[in-house]
Amino acid sequence: MNQAYQVKLDAFEGPLDLLLHLINKFEIDIYDIPMAELTKQYLDYIHTMKRLELNIASEYLVMASTLVAIKSQMLLPKQDLADEEAEEYQEDPREELMGRLIEYRKYKEAASKLKAREEKANQIFTRSPTVFKELHQKQKNTMVPGEVSVYDMLNALGKMFERKKWNEPLDTKVSRTEIPIEQRMTDVLKMVRKAKKGIAFDQLFPYPSRTHIVITFIALLELMKDREVYCKQEHHFDTLYVFSMEE
Repeated sequence: MNQAYQVKLDAFEGPLDLLLHLINKFEIDIYDIPMAELTKQYLDYIHTMKRLELNIASEYLVMASTLVAIKSQMLLPKQDLADEEAEEYQEDPREELMGRLIEYRKYKEAASKLKAREEKANQIFTRSPTVFKELHQKQKNTMVPGEVSVYDMLNALGKMFERKKWNEPLDTKVSRTEIPIEQRMTDVLKMVRKAKKGIAFDQLFPYPSRTHIVITFIALLELMKDREVYCKQEHHFDTLYVFSMEE
């Protein structure tokens, strides 16, 4: 029997974070959200997660239902109201969602500023100058990563499926293959380090195997978390490249 290969990723911060990412990426006016386009892009991400059989949190699916409901309301013809005053105060179906997004963005920006202050405070020392060899080595390895989020990487996966036409089922045979995360991390790191000018994201996924794709994706996230590699793209929708922190 073909058992689903499921894994839960902690890199996704929540549906509001994904929506805010889409709004910024497509330069959408948060006060005038085009629901049809936003819903389509959101469902594309959910579809990619499902194809990888990632264990999607229920809150993502609830938000998907909410977006579809709002989109449906927007498509319904407006009722002809005799009372102009009543028409003026007709509620916008997007209003609650806009309020949640604006509030989330406010706290996200505040958290970012607090994090920047914390990092700055960590560089302040009150003792006499001392050579810290371990700290110096750590700072050398801690380069500023590219401005690429996990959602950009997920979008790159979705585009890869389209380009390579890897239609479901991804596996042609029902087989069980054990691929240790640590081993795949080592393999990916070797591939990235060999490519002096960076390696294209697609090249890390040579096999149309769901297990291999998921393990590679997680391995890449872990390497980014460990400051071994970073991802970069010049502009939105451009090819994603992976670089070694040693470069």
